[in-house]
Amino acid sequence: VQLQASGGGLVQPGGSLRLSCAASGFTLDRYAMGWFRQAPGKEREGVSCMTSSGVVLYYAETVKGRFTASRDNAKNTVYLQMNSLKPEDTAVYGCTAGIYGCFRDDDYWGQGTLVTVSS
Repeated sequence: VQLQASGGGLVQPGGSLRLSCAASGFTLDRYAMGWFRQAPGKEREGVSCMTSSGVVLYYAETVKGRFTASRDNAKNTVYLQMNSLKPEDTAVYGCTAGIYGCFRDDDYWGQGTLVTVSS
């Protein structure tokens, strides 16, 4: 069972990136999916939480209006479209999969991808 995020990189302030998180070893269609991030020296932060049917229940206040979470169950993948990026968005981003919600200790937690926002 594995969740692997990809799509990170270096982007200038105001730019965009689209992250992907692909599952292997299980199918995502019954799982709520979360995106989290952890910046250097800071605690981990939940970015978004989406139901198994694709309804986004939560965006962090710091990303509302700029980030959009989505999923493609046929591809066993979830996405995070990030627009208008700011230097404070610099972090390692990863995803979670949970039957009962997002960011629970008993969820699957994936490996992250580094996003660096800098000029």
